[in-house]
Amino acid sequence: MPSAEDEAEAAVSGGTAGTASSSSSPPLPGQAPAGERAVSALWSFAKCLGALLPVYLAGYYGFSISLVLLGVMVYMGWKHSRQDKARRLNAAMYLLENEVQFTTEKIFRIKRDLPPWVTFPDVEKAEWLNKMLQQAWPFIGHFVEKLLLETIAPTIRASSIHLQTLSFTKVNLGDKALKVVGVKAHTEHDRRQVMLDLYLSYAGDAEINVEIKKYFCKAGVKGIQLQGKLRVILEPLIGDVPLVGAITMFFIRRPKLDINWTGLTNLLDIPGLNAMSDTMIMDAIASQLVLPNRLTIPLVADLQVAQLRSPLPRGVVRIHLLEAEDLTAKDTVIKGLIDGKSDPYAVLRVGTQIFTSRHVDSNLNPQWREMYEVIVHEVPGQELEVEVFDKDPDQDDFLGRVKVDLAIVKQARVVDDWFNLRDVPSGSVHLRLEWLSLLSSADRLTEVIQRNQNLTSKTTDPPSAAILAVYLDQAQDLPMRKGNKDPSPMVQISIQDTTKESKTCYGCSHPVWEDAFTFFIQDPRKQDIDIQVKDDDRALSLGSLSIPLARLLTSPELTMDQWFQLDSSTSAGRIYIKIVLRVLWLSDDATPTTPSTRPLAPGSGPGHGGITAELNPMGPGGLAKPPPSRPQHTTPDPEFATEGVLRIHLLEAQNLIAKDNFMGGMVKGKSDPYVKIRVAGMTFRSHTIKENLNPVWNELYEVILTQLPGQEIQFDLFDKDIDQDDFLGRFKVNLRDIISAQFINTWYTLNDVKSGRVHLLLEWLPRVSDLLKLEQILQYQSQQLFQNKVVLSAAVLFVYVERAHGLALKKSGKEPKVGAEVILKNVSHKTKVCERSTSPRWDEAFHFLIRDPREETLTVKLSHSWGQALGSTTLALREVMAEPNLVLDRWLALDGALPESQILLRATLKILDTQLATLCRRAPGDLDSMGEVVIPRWDPSHLDLRHRAGFAMGSDGSTSSSQVKLSLGYGTEENRLFITVHACRALTACSKDGADSYVTFMLLPDKKGTTKRRTATKKRDLNPEFNERFDFELSLEESSQKKLDLSVKNSVSFMSRERELLGKLQLDLDQIDLKSGVTQWYDLLPESS
Repeated sequence: MPSAEDEAEAAVSGGTAGTASSSSSPPLPGQAPAGERAVSALWSFAKCLGALLPVYLAGYYGFSISLVLLGVMVYMGWKHSRQDKARRLNAAMYLLENEVQFTTEKIFRIKRDLPPWVTFPDVEKAEWLNKMLQQAWPFIGHFVEKLLLETIAPTIRASSIHLQTLSFTKVNLGDKALKVVGVKAHTEHDRRQVMLDLYLSYAGDAEINVEIKKYFCKAGVKGIQLQGKLRVILEPLIGDVPLVGAITMFFIRRPKLDINWTGLTNLLDIPGLNAMSDTMIMDAIASQLVLPNRLTIPLVADLQVAQLRSPLPRGVVRIHLLEAEDLTAKDTVIKGLIDGKSDPYAVLRVGTQIFTSRHVDSNLNPQWREMYEVIVHEVPGQELEVEVFDKDPDQDDFLGRVKVDLAIVKQARVVDDWFNLRDVPSGSVHLRLEWLSLLSSADRLTEVIQRNQNLTSKTTDPPSAAILAVYLDQAQDLPMRKGNKDPSPMVQISIQDTTKESKTCYGCSHPVWEDAFTFFIQDPRKQDIDIQVKDDDRALSLGSLSIPLARLLTSPELTMDQWFQLDSSTSAGRIYIKIVLRVLWLSDDATPTTPSTRPLAPGSGPGHGGITAELNPMGPGGLAKPPPSRPQHTTPDPEFATEGVLRIHLLEAQNLIAKDNFMGGMVKGKSDPYVKIRVAGMTFRSHTIKENLNPVWNELYEVILTQLPGQEIQFDLFDKDIDQDDFLGRFKVNLRDIISAQFINTWYTLNDVKSGRVHLLLEWLPRVSDLLKLEQILQYQSQQLFQNKVVLSAAVLFVYVERAHGLALKKSGKEPKVGAEVILKNVSHKTKVCERSTSPRWDEAFHFLIRDPREETLTVKLSHSWGQALGSTTLALREVMAEPNLVLDRWLALDGALPESQILLRATLKILDTQLATLCRRAPGDLDSMGEVVIPRWDPSHLDLRHRAGFAMGSDGSTSSSQVKLSLGYGTEENRLFITVHACRALTACSKDGADSYVTFMLLPDKKGTTKRRTATKKRDLNPEFNERFDFELSLEESSQKKLDLSVKNSVSFMSRERELLGKLQLDLDQIDLKSGVTQWYDLLPESS
């Protein structure tokens, strides 16, 4: 009957009462009394009768059949609504009873399929980039095809006789382009770089076929799938085009790769071989693009590529693998009827660093008590992955995994917790993770070594006290092989039992490696670094070097950056290496002791989904762990307090162009000049001097700068007008030249105009911690008067604001969003605003110029979103001056706050030493007997010739007389003497238009005049630039016997009365090291001499 069947369907779906269920499933005989069965049968008959009664009554009284159908429809609608409501109620009850399981197994599974910009709010979409890639994909395909056919294929054919017939028969990248499914920018860590995370996804239809005709072999690839996160770092940021010094890219973790093979390589699609082939390819990618390996593309010259490719690590994590509990039993007996045990061991991975623990036989609660140390290159980004396996004779069984974000370890300093294993029914592992900071001072080395001696572990390697980074740059004048052939040098660097090798530079006696290596050091006081330069066969030694690491302990910043003479090499054989030592310091949060065993078993449920294990705020078994002690000192970035101070003294200008003309230019007037100085995004402007073509400004500017490659200071001169200012010239000065020279006093010729020059005094101020010099500097400071009324700075203050503790809650009872404002006089800086916390952490650094540290005070104010005050503290700089090395590093109490409210900061004071304070004892207006301001001479002898700085001066350093700049050297490979005439300056004017100057010279003795040379003529220029090179085919011995006879002349006509000779120079070449070469300014003698 219809109603009974409907009720039965409702009972199956869970939405009916017990009566319907009994009717659809009658009891079997013997299971219920006969009376109940009779009642059930009568009830079924009554329901059928009730269903037919409306039809009978409708026919009996003559009602329309439509009314019957309407009644049936109403009844069916009511019944369907009732069933739907019952289903929703049951679903809600099921969701409530299984909320955790539903959330973890359903929601996280869905989130894995979503793009990163959905899962993570700080990841942005990059549809515009994907459209560009899609548009350019065919052209990228043409480039790849050309690269494979014209470059890679010939290289492969030349590499082996068996591959001489190899050719690419088909290269097609397909129509599906690489996609960037998300972009995340990190700008909060280092203001001198831009860091981007690109989430890449490629499911392409690329098809590449290869054929080796000699062996009738065809192979290829059809379809590639790649997924991974590529980190791109743009650094260093510079103040000139292209604004970025280099591009560095790498995968933080190994990307996922799947390849569909074709042809003969179809064999590689067999399940076992497929995994092996993809792993081999991934190993090749990892050797180039997975941390710690990086691909660095320099965009400007003079970059230290090795240090960009292998920068100093962010820190070191010491991993204590302690124990595990409640692991899954894999060694079962009688096909699982009887549970057995497991033989567990753990594999730990951080990037390409992999460690394997020992295995424990037949134990589901193993104890390892092992310690490992890993280098962390990128935080955030890198993770610790721990996988547990059961040791078996054939294939090891999986027992679970856990991942820990190392950024959490860096923030907490010490993490001691149980972590649930994922992807298995039960199991947890006990880890203790310690973040070791890198110190550039050896003050705590003894304490670190003593602490490590007290640390016990079952690993054979003792804890490390330091790490050593070796940057191998280049070598020069290595010995030749037999037969006077160029060697193919490589370098072996050894420390105790660890040896690492550089790449090989083939056929070169002046190799450039630009490699970097990192070593763990147990005791730098007792260990040496051994360097062997060998030929590529490892048999012929080209030189050796041994350096005790104890030398680094006395070097500034524990760094040596210099040339080293090689033993057992040529007399001139040398190698350029930068060696950096960093002490590993565990913060005072905790001491590296092994924690006790877990008192209670962890939960047996599976770990939740996600990519990173969350730290358990409760201790083992839910017991609260005691809060860790607060650190007593800050841990700033190694780049903290490395900025320098540039002092720019704008003195005067001469021979500027007259722009304010009268009567349409018929009457020449003057100019109203002023100067704009642009450096590191800042602009300074001098005051305007009315109607003067030879203005004297006497203005001083000071700026704190970070040493970045390619950074320049730009000077622009303008004539002040009512409407639009007229251009009077410009020039640029490279910051690297100023840093190398420390002190420059010279005239600079204006570019893009006919005449004009500017007199500058530039000084890169040394930063010292000697208070004895402060009084002398303040005395010199009081004697200086400048037109712009600037008072010289005597010191620079670096402030590092790390964290606060115990702040008060808001009036509403919520935790505050805290920001810190650092104030010194009328200069203030603000930190970021932290998320709600009574113990915020900022980790931000600031700097201030200090006029007199004895009188100035630093103020730090804390507030909620720059509104409600949360406390403040004041620090007199006299307190910093009383600290050792002028460094104050401690907690300071906050005024206007709770008694327990404190802030942790570091204040580092550096005295700005200046050469003028010791060499200039008179006021700036005092003149010497020659009428010049007393200033020290610029000695360029310490310029780094390796970077070929092209600015130097004569031996006396004078700039008042006429000079010529020359480069003299001898090319041993070309067997030629070369002389380059760069420029002249301060030439004597022969007329009102200056002089039409040129340079002529010859090498004496020369009876026939075959060595006579002449430059081009520069019209109306007293500071001409030639930049012309002249070569002479002479041996080195013949060149050393020559004398350079040079004259600077004025090009005059036959009838002119103007003076022809402007200056002359004679130079014995045997007094110059021609093999090394020299670039220098030389004084020109007047005609009377």
